[in-house]
Formats: sequence, structure tokens, C-alpha cells
Amino acid sequence: MAQEHPWSRYVALGDSFTEGIGDPEPSSPGGHRGWADRVAEVLNEKNDDFAYANLAVRGKLVQQIIDEQIEPALALRPDLITISAGGNDVIRPGTDPDVISAKIESAVERLSANNATIVLFTSVDTGFSPVFRSIRGKAAIYNENVRAIAHRYDCLVADQWATRELADVRMWAPDRLHFNALGHHTVARVVLEALNIENDLQPLEPEPLPQRSWRAARVEDLSWAREYLVPWVVRRIRHQSSGDFISAKRPEAGAVTPHTKD
Repeated sequence: MAQEHPWSRYVALGDSFTEGIGDPEPSSPGGHRGWADRVAEVLNEKNDDFAYANLAVRGKLVQQIIDEQIEPALALRPDLITISAGGNDVIRPGTDPDVISAKIESAVERLSANNATIVLFTSVDTGFSPVFRSIRGKAAIYNENVRAIAHRYDCLVADQWATRELADVRMWAPDRLHFNALGHHTVARVVLEALNIENDLQPLEPEPLPQRSWRAARVEDLSWAREYLVPWVVRRIRHQSSGDFISAKRPEAGAVTPHTKD
């Protein structure tokens, strides 16, 4: 059971990671649940006056998150903010992690105006991924910058890089860009640990990790490249985003409905 905590108004900012893509749930707003919803559900257990908004939209770059989400977030007067941004910037060829981090710092500076608790995120260690292994060094530089920003502005850090189980391919959705339900569940545990909130979320739940044969993994590689990698490359060439024409799933701070398993 979640313990008492000081927060009553939680607002989540970011991209597909915070929107919950990869964790489909028809009963959730926008059709996806994700780690932020899971965190809100836990925090809601011990506060009868708790409200939660999620402004994240898939595909957004840092500057878009700054331009489109910060002012609406501040208008909701949150006392708890999570902001995860930069992942879509870091994976793009030729981007500079120092420039990306400077934008993150400007966002944190604005969000800290009302003394809300702010949670930042390091990226996952991409060394396990054949596709994203090449950006591991860039991600590491970005992570160190995030930790420095957190220190300067007294933010909390949800450290995904240090969470080794997130580097297991079985934590990821078929597109290999987003976490599946188990991955989002694990991230929720990381965030709650950063907030120092005891909870009932157990490791390796809500489902066990299935085993895969080498042959099955190679077949999945080919299928993934056709279904996900090629369309992603085409969108980059056309300067398109998966978030074009998508709205925030929870634009207003409202009550949290507890999730129930079937």
C-alpha cells in the first residue's frame, strides 16, 4: 500500500514515453496506460484530493515540449511534475547532447518557478540494442548533463540507465522504440523509488518474461525492420512526426480511476 505523501496535483510532460505508448489499455484515456498512469494510481491511494494530468504527446522534440506543454502545465498549478524529454532528439543523427540538455535546463528553470517537486529521467543504456548501440556515448553525455541539472535545481532523478533490467529486450514493445506493459511497470517502480514512495508494485509483474529461441529472435528482427524501422526512417526523411495531429490524453488535472485487472 502506498504511504502518505505531500503531493495533490501531478502533471506529466513529455513524449511517447510518458504518453504510455507500447502499453495499450482501451479503458485508459487515449488508449494507453503507461508508467505515469501507474505512478498516479499509486499516489492516488493515499490522497483523497489527488488530481493528475498528462500532457505528453508522442513524437515531440524538446523544443516542442517546451513550446506546447510548459505553460499549460504551469496553469494547472502542480506540486509534482515529471518531465521526460530529449529522447527523440538524441536518437536523431547529428544532434548535440549539450544543446539538447541546455533546452532541458531552460524547461526546468521555468517549471521550478512554483517550487513543485520535479522528476527528471536519464535515458536507458542503449548498449543492448543493435539499432541504437551507436548512440550510447551521446546518451551517456546527455545523462550526465541531466544529473547536473537535477543537482542545480534540486530535482529528483529517475535513473533508467542504472536500472539494468530495462536493457532486456523483453521489456520492450514490438517496435523496439517503446516499453511494453512490463517495461512501463518497471519504470513506474523506478519513479516511485525516486519519490521514496513505498508501493505494492512487484518486480517482473504484471507478466512474466517469456523466453525466446535464437531463430524466433531473428525472424522477429526481419519483421520488425519491415513494420517499424522503414516507416520510422521515411518519417524522418519527410520531417513528419507520429504525434502530428495527436492531442494530450489528459489535458486537465482530474481524479484518478484505479486500474483493475480482469
